[in-house]
Amino acid sequence: MEFIFVYITASSEEESKKIAEKLLEDRLIACANIFPIDSVYRWEGSITEEREFVLIAKTEEGKYDEVKKRVKEIHSYEVPCITEIPIRPNDEYGGWLKGEVE
Repeated sequence: MEFIFVYITASSEEESKKIAEKLLEDRLIACANIFPIDSVYRWEGSITEEREFVLIAKTEEGKYDEVKKRVKEIHSYEVPCITEIPIRPNDEYGGWLKGEVE
């Protein structure tokens, strides 16, 4: 079984928590970490600096499409960052993670 982090940026801590809670309720993820970041990016031709929040959601690789779909339904951004990152957890953590998303 393969596991992933789903890296998601959001406009606020509240939005990040809302997304995490919904994904947890739907059993699409086992856990999420949320932390503030400073983002610098190009948007509509201009360089923009914003305070955002990153949500790192932990789940099985097979759940990625469902996670992505659900996040797009509730996210405030026109173009949300939803990125899959493969991981290789230790056996005990992988077993716990698997049990939480079944």
